[in-house]
Amino acid sequence: MATDCNERPDRPSGPEINNMPHRVFYAAQKAIAGHATGGNFLILATILALIIANIPGINQTYQDFWTQEVRLQIGNFNLFSHGGHSMDLLAFINDALMAVFFFSIGLEIKREVLVGELASFRQALLPIVGACGGMIVPVLIFFSLAKGTDYSGGSAIPMATDIAFSLGVLAMLGSRVPIALKVFLTTLAVVDDIGGIVVIAACYSGDLHLQLLFYAAILLAVLYLGGFFQIQSKAFYILIGVAVWFLFLNSGIHPTIAGVLVAFCVPAKPVYAPVKYIQKIRTAIGHFHSEDDEELNRKSILSNEQMNWLKEVESSSDKVISPLQELEDALHPMVNYFIVPLFAFANAGIFLLDMDPASVFEGVSLAIICGLFFGKFIGILSFGWLCIKLKLAPMPAKSTWNSFAAVSMLGGIGFTVSLFIATLSFPSAAQIDLLNHAKLGIVVGSIISGITGYVWLHFALPKNAENAEYADD
Repeated sequence: MATDCNERPDRPSGPEINNMPHRVFYAAQKAIAGHATGGNFLILATILALIIANIPGINQTYQDFWTQEVRLQIGNFNLFSHGGHSMDLLAFINDALMAVFFFSIGLEIKREVLVGELASFRQALLPIVGACGGMIVPVLIFFSLAKGTDYSGGSAIPMATDIAFSLGVLAMLGSRVPIALKVFLTTLAVVDDIGGIVVIAACYSGDLHLQLLFYAAILLAVLYLGGFFQIQSKAFYILIGVAVWFLFLNSGIHPTIAGVLVAFCVPAKPVYAPVKYIQKIRTAIGHFHSEDDEELNRKSILSNEQMNWLKEVESSSDKVISPLQELEDALHPMVNYFIVPLFAFANAGIFLLDMDPASVFEGVSLAIICGLFFGKFIGILSFGWLCIKLKLAPMPAKSTWNSFAAVSMLGGIGFTVSLFIATLSFPSAAQIDLLNHAKLGIVVGSIISGITGYVWLHFALPKNAENAEYADD
């Protein structure tokens, strides 16, 4: 039962509670808002893909569209080639554009480790433990249902939580959702992504070409040294990063891993420390005196001297934001509003007209649905409950067990990374039926988890944020 927070000296109270959202980093809040808005584009792209893929006469055009070749060629060298063969559009989206997606995730992980929710062990422990449960239990459920079948290799499919989709559901409930719950779900999804990256690197690599990997390692060392010596040029990391991606693509290691490794090399330290930046601003602005305001108001153009002072402000502003934060901020719109929706539009187009409706609840579809709906919920809630009961980490502020359980249910929205792992699990033409049923299981499992979590949260949360209470430990 919830108790009065004033009786809990170990927890913040009064004005400190009201100021809690302001203690969350601005970048984290902006990322949450971006993911939530991007979730709407993701949902729209998925619905559109399902509709187009099932309209007779148009569906074949939809399928054929993704088989077009993509080239970026100079002489005989084609950047978008794998094993000497040009990529088709679908492979370009899954192997090239998704590498940008994972590059963005790598930047986010590094920022979270340095200054975000993963920077403090106690703060990070609950979402880390919850994420571990949310990965282990779904895999065990899937494997127990799939053992000995031709789809047992897809055990990792239900282990992911989609940040954009899940935060999109939370956004529908507005300010009623405590900021601590939003941060918990975001951090949990980031840890899930780390797990997904490890699985992709370990389980979905082909025959290794050691010479190409050696060249990639040299370039990564150059990037690392660039970060160590605080090279601020974003072009430096992007251009060498593209070369690393190409080497990974052709070496047998999945190329999306290159995006993560390159992101870890991008420096998080700006040229100017904030104090030096403020000093530069004060000096430059100090040249503009209040007695000159009337003259400045009459002028339509600045003097050369005044232009130089303002350019100092502009230059200093560029140097106080680290390349890591600047790249992350610049990539968020492209990833959330273009790459992820395009990935969903290209991969979620399942032809349903020749499927037996009952097949949704059997085989690989059923295993994925159970993994997402039951596995993620049980894993996140049980591991989180154990962590809180053992007093290893506190309950998210202004949350109850009821709302915590509802957010655990939202962890079953696996979508983007689950679809990505499904395409890696069943890559051959002979497995197309398994892949389609896997995609259907992901869509159905994510929808059921999303709707259930939304309805549960709607009734679990107070009518307004001010009435939220703490839960008993």
